[in-house]
Amino acid sequence: MKLADLHPRQILVALDQIDAAAPSWQMPRPQALRRVVAVLATVSVSLLILHYAKFATNLQGLLQWLGEWRGTSYLQQLEASGWLELAGYLWWTGCHLFTFILLPWLVIRWVFKERMHDFGWRWNQVGEHWRGYLLLLSPILVFVVLVSQGEDFVHHYPFYRSAGRSWLDLLLWELLYLSQFVFLEFFFRGFMLNALRPALGANAIWVMCVPYMMIHFPKLWLEATGAILFGLFLGILALKSRSIWGGVLVHAGVALSMDVAALLKKGQVPGSFFPF
Repeated sequence: MKLADLHPRQILVALDQIDAAAPSWQMPRPQALRRVVAVLATVSVSLLILHYAKFATNLQGLLQWLGEWRGTSYLQQLEASGWLELAGYLWWTGCHLFTFILLPWLVIRWVFKERMHDFGWRWNQVGEHWRGYLLLLSPILVFVVLVSQGEDFVHHYPFYRSAGRSWLDLLLWELLYLSQFVFLEFFFRGFMLNALRPALGANAIWVMCVPYMMIHFPKLWLEATGAILFGLFLGILALKSRSIWGGVLVHAGVALSMDVAALLKKGQVPGSFFPF
């Protein structure tokens, strides 16, 4: 992909190219109808479960119940150890793994009778489209530098408040945080796009952009607004490259830069590897 291909004036041309190439529109109407129903039902159930299950309070309630049942104060022990907040993010990441990977995999394997590899899980042609991904990432990094000067930004990032306590905290947090982006990219740019494309052609990208934008509502309004174009460009690149991994790298670059910028601004760069 050339840089010119991602110019705003070329968006419809890129969508036309995707629409005209296989496997767009290759399903007969009855099969396409059933494919759309299966995909959007899976998306709806996955997002519904994630929205209500991902909160750390659910983990705390579970630990409280287990503690009362077993006669052991698991919640109090975890809190006293200093790892309760990170355990909450482990729960949060696990909920993303269940809803964004496991549930779609079950549908791909048992309903579509297809393979995960065919839904963008492989590297494929990411290297051929590196200019497009770089073009997408570069202005965002500049934007991160600019907004990192604001108080809202430094209060919002990193999500894990103890990320600057030690290098171990920071590494564990980033492992959880970046894993979530792998799950997210597969769900939106892997599962949704590749499952809907044979039924809806390039329209699969626009269908994907709606829930992708909506999951950004709890974040800063600029992020939610940018998610519309971000989702569109990543959708085009994912179908061009037939892979989710370029999007994973872009997300990882943005996330790491935001966390590092916030830690530098707050003067909270870790000074030791272990917290205690």
